[in-house]
Amino acid sequence: MEVRVVDDHMEDVGVNEVGEIVYRGPGLFKGYYQNPEETKKAFEGGWFHSGDLVRRDEEGFIYVVDRKKDMIISGGENIYSAEVEAVLLTHPKIKEAAVIGVPDPKWGEAVKAFVVLEPGEKATEEEIIEFCLENLARYKRPKSVEFIPALPRSATGKVLKRELRARR
Repeated sequence: MEVRVVDDHMEDVGVNEVGEIVYRGPGLFKGYYQNPEETKKAFEGGWFHSGDLVRRDEEGFIYVVDRKKDMIISGGENIYSAEVEAVLLTHPKIKEAAVIGVPDPKWGEAVKAFVVLEPGEKATEEEIIEFCLENLARYKRPKSVEFIPALPRSATGKVLKRELRARR
């Protein structure tokens, strides 16, 4: 099995740089069942494109940073949703959080946070944004916050960001 961490042009990225992890080898599955379009997209250039954004450290260990489809590009800057969500989850009033990119006329995309508060807690959009400003680079902070009773989840517990994107 061959494994590479590459940029959008299939060039290997450097140590501690973020790229997509791709695979090829005889043990890899041949494609998606009865879905030739997705198979063609996933196996571009003879490599399986996982959709996982990772970084490889000096010792060769690989760390997942985010899903490629969840990355937000705002003003030309890459914003990893997992990083923003991790910061939000350190707020003592927040039980759950998920972020998505929403269209922005100036920046292309802006960060929108969906927040579930701990039972009995109250918070304002301004409070959450200010907290993020204290813990993230300014361009990574949510521009808007929507408080919801629960995050939509699949049967396996995965947050359904496509449902959040549909709410925008």
